[in-house]
Amino acid sequence: MELTTLTIDLEAIASNAKAVIAAADGADVMAVVKANAYNHGARRVVPVLERAGIAAFGVATIPEALAVREVTELPVLAWIWHPEQDLPTADEHIDLGVASMGQARALAADPTPRNVSLVIDTGLNRSGVDEEDWRELFTFIAGVPQLTVTGVFTHLACADDVSSEMTADQVETLERAITVAKECGLNPTRNHASNSPGVMSKANLGFPIVRPGLVLYGYNPFPADGTPTAQGPVEELRPAMTWSATVTVVKKIRAGEGTSYGMTWHAPTDRYTAIVPAGYADGLPRRMQGKLEVAINGKRYPQVGRVCMDQIVVDLGPGEPEVSPGDVAYLFGPGDHGEMTVDEWAAALDTINYEVLCSPRGRVVRTYSGHADEN
Repeated sequence: MELTTLTIDLEAIASNAKAVIAAADGADVMAVVKANAYNHGARRVVPVLERAGIAAFGVATIPEALAVREVTELPVLAWIWHPEQDLPTADEHIDLGVASMGQARALAADPTPRNVSLVIDTGLNRSGVDEEDWRELFTFIAGVPQLTVTGVFTHLACADDVSSEMTADQVETLERAITVAKECGLNPTRNHASNSPGVMSKANLGFPIVRPGLVLYGYNPFPADGTPTAQGPVEELRPAMTWSATVTVVKKIRAGEGTSYGMTWHAPTDRYTAIVPAGYADGLPRRMQGKLEVAINGKRYPQVGRVCMDQIVVDLGPGEPEVSPGDVAYLFGPGDHGEMTVDEWAAALDTINYEVLCSPRGRVVRTYSGHADEN
């Protein structure tokens, strides 16, 4: 028995991948599996995605790329790196994103043959080559024989706002960059811009690759009051992650007695509480105090008092409890057990579902359900 677990539904991930492939309108899908596949476990998730028809994988860092390479032979692209890092060897076949002249010069000084993709800043003003530097960088790269430019790509800033005109402006800028790259002697053909909201609202935006992340794990990237205006697998998504813990103690608390640090909650009547071994060291934020409802045996119970490092207290109410030590307490998930969803957590914390998915950590042990990982 593990005290706190993340259960990952591999069948749900496979189903989401197929829905995204259908929504991509003929484009290849590069699955974003950075941050350990959005905390779902890249080693187990990547083979599932590959069998579902994913064409390539994208990650943030070189160590992430090397970990993904251990379980797939499909192309892997890493786009955040520094020239002073140890770069992948030729045998490791890791494609690198090039976002600056400094990175380009570092690769030119290294005789290793590489595939590279050029990162274009089209308005996000984060990482990427600015338009005034395009010709200098493109011409330089074209003169480096060991580098093969396979494509250019950008990141959409406002794709989750279907009323924004910025996505169209960014697409126009990326198309202009492709034209300039060809004028400089390059032949970028594997170009991409669509992230999760881009795929769901705009399909592939006219490029041969899409680059989704969140939707593959079963979550809608649009705000709760936002609705995509075009095709997208919104209704087909199946959340893949469930966070649960084992009830360790059930005990009485008298009327007027407080619980947990600071005595911020006092029992209004004689009642029972359950102790659940998950706390901020496991990624359960202290600011969830009073906002969290835990599902046990199909019923939601409020968490009360301070969230501790290792545990929380749950109010079972007056009367003989319907909860016993050893019962499973669900913190979040698809809602199959009556638990809060990831989106409910995000609303309670005034954040986004991406952050909630990345929260469980530390002592939380991943387990897997479904048979999508079987050959």
